[in-house]
Amino acid sequence: MKFLAKWRVRKPADDAETVYVSEKFGVRSLHLGSDTVQSSMRMAKPFDLELSYTRSMMGFMLFNARPQRVLMIGLGGGSLAKFIYRQLPWAVLQVVEISPRVVAIARQYFHVPPDDARFSVIVGDGAEHAARDDDSVDLMVVDGYDAESHVEALSDKAFYQNCRKRLGPDGILVVNLWGGDRQFNETLQRIESVFPATACLPAEKPGNVIVFAFRDSPGNPRWDDLAQRALALQQQHGLEFTRFVHGLRKMNRHDEHRLMI
Repeated sequence: MKFLAKWRVRKPADDAETVYVSEKFGVRSLHLGSDTVQSSMRMAKPFDLELSYTRSMMGFMLFNARPQRVLMIGLGGGSLAKFIYRQLPWAVLQVVEISPRVVAIARQYFHVPPDDARFSVIVGDGAEHAARDDDSVDLMVVDGYDAESHVEALSDKAFYQNCRKRLGPDGILVVNLWGGDRQFNETLQRIESVFPATACLPAEKPGNVIVFAFRDSPGNPRWDDLAQRALALQQQHGLEFTRFVHGLRKMNRHDEHRLMI
């Protein structure tokens, strides 16, 4: 791939699989076969979360702030992987990415670190990997979009069943969905049919909806408790966790005192 002086590399019109990078106003972005931004990194702060939906995905910490084993399906530009790797130093993180080109570009242009004892990137099929009878994990993160929509193999009922099997006690599945996807309601219903408890968090920028699916019900947490956790997490990690708590009121059953999960 040849990068031009202003970091604008366009895809051929007939190639939906092309991976390319753009840069504008100090923000570098990854694109997969279209102009849709899949991942972004502010050059001055390469290890921060630039996009609101990636920040919202960290809302799982309101329910489990210390996952030990993390499995991520879909690397993209690696923003979320880098953040978890740096901010959760106790966690062991494995990422499965189907495209070797995405992995190469993420490492060359988006500061994704090399493998070590805590972090590894595997080139492979995420759906097949989820179905393996491997060790259980505390957290699974799925961001499985291509140029057009949610990848079918990462959104059918069998996939979500395999995800639940891979989760250990109190494990959480985090899924990024696009509210404008024509399959949004069906995908959400499939998740809800497999997991006994779910919660939806709309991202700050309209469009993305983050789904937290719990292997075991966390009960009905009190808003006061969530607010206290949010303040502590916000001070520690620099993300808008108090906004996440308010956002949970928008799409989930709740009353004055509790979130109903």
